[in-house]
Amino acid sequence: MSKLYLVPTPIGNLKDMTFRAVEVLNDVDLILAEDTRTSGKLLKHFDITTQMQSHHMHNEHKTVTHLVEKLKSGLSIAIISDAGTPAISDPGFLLTRACVENNIEVECLPGATAFVPALVNSGLPNDKFVFEGFLPVKKGRQTRLLLLAEETRTMIFYESPHKLVKTLGHFTEYFGDERQVSVSRELTKLYEETVRGTAKEVLEYYTNKPPKGEIVIIVGGKK
Repeated sequence: MSKLYLVPTPIGNLKDMTFRAVEVLNDVDLILAEDTRTSGKLLKHFDITTQMQSHHMHNEHKTVTHLVEKLKSGLSIAIISDAGTPAISDPGFLLTRACVENNIEVECLPGATAFVPALVNSGLPNDKFVFEGFLPVKKGRQTRLLLLAEETRTMIFYESPHKLVKTLGHFTEYFGDERQVSVSRELTKLYEETVRGTAKEVLEYYTNKPPKGEIVIIVGGKK
């Protein structure tokens, strides 16, 4: 039966792969992978031999129509990203939308995603929150920060290690030195670390200790 499966993969620790995820990846006709080299290691670890095809932000616009036709023909397809849940700051949304528009069944398995553990262990309110993903690099960044300065809900951001200090600097500038911030990096991995404090304190910490690895920033809302 044709169906698109969105399958989360571990954000670091391979033990976080679910039994069901392995089962689905073994059973589908085709796996769409953000980076076939990265996913190849994962599939090899779990002895998954299903055919794999590259599907990333640079080619997904061109391949959606063809993939929908494959699904209509009766194939079952799974999409995975390098880490975490597809379509969360990763490829997956365009194909999912196309499937919904074409009445093709879509199923997303529960599983790893980086922002949930980062939010929960931040100690900041998590009853209401807003996921911002990556801030605009240049155009629209100031406008977005000015808008978010008034946000009362806890905010979640993704950031690369070499841009973290710059982003924390912008938080002190637009949100104030005393805004509460929690930075989690290398979640589920050997050197997992969470640093909590005011925006100024966390900025000083990472200015003196340049970070490495995948990063999630949690910022308290305006009081």
